[in-house]
Amino acid sequence: MNPDHAAWQAQSVLLGYPDDVTGRVPVLRRVAAALDRPVGKPLVRFLDHAERTPATELAAAYVETFDHRKRCCLFLTYYAHGDTRRRGMALLTLKQRYAAAGLRLVDDELPDHLAVMLEYAASVDPAAGRELFVAHRAGLELLRLALHDAGSPWADVLDSVSATLPPLGGDERAAVARLAAQGPPEEKVGLAPFPTPESMPVAMPVAAPRGAHR
Repeated sequence: MNPDHAAWQAQSVLLGYPDDVTGRVPVLRRVAAALDRPVGKPLVRFLDHAERTPATELAAAYVETFDHRKRCCLFLTYYAHGDTRRRGMALLTLKQRYAAAGLRLVDDELPDHLAVMLEYAASVDPAAGRELFVAHRAGLELLRLALHDAGSPWADVLDSVSATLPPLGGDERAAVARLAAQGPPEEKVGLAPFPTPESMPVAMPVAAPRGAHR
């Protein structure tokens, strides 16, 4: 398997709800060990943390981090479009793209969850997946920085994701700065049938890396 594809698969697992991370640590360590140091080393740090943290504590930290902090949102179209009609269209476009590639989501999954995007890139269409990451690079970078600011162990996983992508260019840096200063657009209409990130049930990310299937 291509190293980036293997990295995206491991990252997808680690960004889903941590219901069984400890049971997967040996396999994930082997994957991380085979990756280039900038991609694999952050994953090893996260796995070290996951292995020494009780499962209930890790799950509680996941919910606190990703369900209660808007700047740590795993739904990437939210950074670009906020809760607006444009986000509804972006979600629909993503869902149609996945369906055309043979990837179907379960009913309570949103297609812009980072774990789902990583699964798509790893196992369905790597080139199209990389394009998605580049298109959402400002949101990814803001998420990475927010996780570092929060002292979150998941910052290591985002460092690993970032290391699989080209360095930020000048325009992308400016987009990150604007997004950090202004936040996502606000409108809160036109998302039906898609819920907002805040209204998603806590259990949704449990199936994110594995519920998507071909």
